[in-house]
Amino acid sequence: MFFSKSFIPILKNNPTEAKIKSHQLMLRTGMIKQSSAGIYSWLPLGFRVMKKIEQIVREEQNKVGVQEILMPTIQSSEIWKESGRYDDYGEEMLRIKDRQNREMLYGPTNEELITEIFRSSVKSYKSLPQLLYHIQWKFRDELRPRFGIMRCREFYMKDAYSFDISDDEALFSYNKFFLAYLNTFKRLDLSAIPMAADTGPIGGNLSHEFIILADTGESRIYTDKRIFDVDSSRTTIDKDSLTHLRNNFEKFYSVTDEKFNKDKFEKNVPEEHRLNTKGIEVGHIFYFGDKYSKPMKASVDFNGKKEFVKMGSYGIGVSRLVGAIIEAKYDNKNEIMKWPISVSPYDCSILPITNKNDNSSLEKALNIYKTLKKNNLDILIDDTEENLSSKMKKFNLLGIPYQIIIGNNFNENKIEFKEINNDTKYISLNEIIKIIKNKKVH
Repeated sequence: MFFSKSFIPILKNNPTEAKIKSHQLMLRTGMIKQSSAGIYSWLPLGFRVMKKIEQIVREEQNKVGVQEILMPTIQSSEIWKESGRYDDYGEEMLRIKDRQNREMLYGPTNEELITEIFRSSVKSYKSLPQLLYHIQWKFRDELRPRFGIMRCREFYMKDAYSFDISDDEALFSYNKFFLAYLNTFKRLDLSAIPMAADTGPIGGNLSHEFIILADTGESRIYTDKRIFDVDSSRTTIDKDSLTHLRNNFEKFYSVTDEKFNKDKFEKNVPEEHRLNTKGIEVGHIFYFGDKYSKPMKASVDFNGKKEFVKMGSYGIGVSRLVGAIIEAKYDNKNEIMKWPISVSPYDCSILPITNKNDNSSLEKALNIYKTLKKNNLDILIDDTEENLSSKMKKFNLLGIPYQIIIGNNFNENKIEFKEINNDTKYISLNEIIKIIKNKKVH
């Protein structure tokens, strides 16, 4: 892809209406464009990042046996009245009427709809467990949308739902998602801490938020620093291993401000291990038993009688994660963004010296581009007539992690190669390909 042909409308300065770094950077680099208050169009650069995050989320859900479906954005009010949440949910719910004067709503979440799908489709306990997810747009009418995509009205979300015959089996499902979330955030190069949290309007009595540390976070968190040392890499998908994993995390005090108890914090966490800071919620899981299945009569035949299924729900803000990664990775001091290679819009950029009278550097860039493309790498060439210093500054802002620089003294055996925030190397193209591919694998 040539930069001159790409749709990346970069602004010269940070927009004044943006107050946090992710909002500033996403507007400035043309990742998004505001359509109306709290609603954004996703432009190619931002959309590429979001779709890569979506794919990682999808792969980790599939690994623990969750099946993907797709539910609509518009739902009937009737199922929400069955559950009792239609009037309780509040003004965040966007309520509408169709031409037949039927009450509809733009879904803020999908517990009711998935329960209705389940009850009409599954009759026997022998079909359990059922783990289902979809990735779809949601709408919550925030009173004061702010911080760009971090606190907006329309957002892209993965929400999953589990159906089990007993509390014991339901906790097994809950723990599968617990592991899937840890693995998801690890692939996004984020250190996410699972924290006991309030269940809010979803309901139930068991809930964990997954929080990443960030000064701009809206959540105040209190935790034991030793929780960062818990290793989930060897966890297998069986009851004992998953229970052991959760126990390893839960033995360390770790809560959001809603559940904070000063006496417990000081009693359970030695002073040198205490951490009181801010964070960003990037995922939330809930177990709520028969809160929805009972009022909506979602039951299965079990030993000759009807049993209301036990349910949980599990959310990840896919679009929100784009902003969260920026907040976690942006280098304020040097004004540099570096995307994790797993979600970077491009794997590498090529920055040749270009001018009207000499196309030799651009021709060399094209030859390198062709070789990298043959190796399934995604490349962006800056073919504009800016000077090299301006190009480097621009690409440091875009955050593509690797740069190949083609200057006047280009040597095909010792190509100038730079990883953002690291020293420049002079290596062969084969070595460059090996470095990038190895990083993508890990």
